[in-house]
Amino acid sequence: MSPSSNSHPFAGLTGTILLAGAGKMGGAMLEGWLALGLDAKRIAVIEPQPSGEIAALAARGLRLNPSPGAAGEVAAAVIAVKPQIAQEVLPTLAPFVRGATAVVSIMAGRTLRFLEGALPGAACIRAMPNTPAAIGRGITVAVAKKNVSTRQRKQASDLLAAIGKVEWVSDETLMDAVTAVSGSGPAYLFLLAEAITKAGIAAGLPADLASSLARETVTGSGELLHRSDLDAAMLRQNVTSPGGTTAAALEVLMGPGGFDELLTRAVAAATRRSRALAG
Repeated sequence: MSPSSNSHPFAGLTGTILLAGAGKMGGAMLEGWLALGLDAKRIAVIEPQPSGEIAALAARGLRLNPSPGAAGEVAAAVIAVKPQIAQEVLPTLAPFVRGATAVVSIMAGRTLRFLEGALPGAACIRAMPNTPAAIGRGITVAVAKKNVSTRQRKQASDLLAAIGKVEWVSDETLMDAVTAVSGSGPAYLFLLAEAITKAGIAAGLPADLASSLARETVTGSGELLHRSDLDAAMLRQNVTSPGGTTAAALEVLMGPGGFDELLTRAVAAATRRSRALAG
């Protein structure tokens, strides 16, 4: 499909896409937009320390650190800076934002109220992606202010879908639990791979073999879950023969103080921390 086809995700989008912050997550979004056919000339990037890749894109027409006048009509502004510097960065973005601009923040912990305080009257959307966005397999949960139009919401969805699946919620208070489950969730899976590796070594496997078995088992099982129509519980049951080796292991993992209880406590702790960071 050619980038000019009317069926590509950005066919109905007019104006400039402004990206503030082109670090890991912002950079992943930028790569996704370009891969889906968005012309580099339609993109403006605010990044005081641009990578070589960003500088190369500037040679293809991407506008790097433009003035508000040079950015043109901004259809959507994606804010991907670190939340710690938000208070100093947002006022510099205000001149780029107009009534028709959809403002999409992926800053962890920064609420819609915070965005409204820095950008009064703007159509603000708060979103929480996760790190598999780097390979286009992330999931993002978003919540919008009441003044966000259907068109602006679709623009935000199209931009966020470049890095994976998008879900919307209407209650912003859910974002703390979202952060705990999907935002922090990749770390839980990486820890699982670490733990399986250590358990394999303890059972007598060479370290390199234990590491390879753990990595391929975790990633392969994740891909099976992704492709299957069955839910996780049914897939688990399909692997578990009565009285077999898997059943013996699950008696430990699913017993008192086991996996379910630990993860419930872990997600609750992350949720509390997210609320504290948001103030």
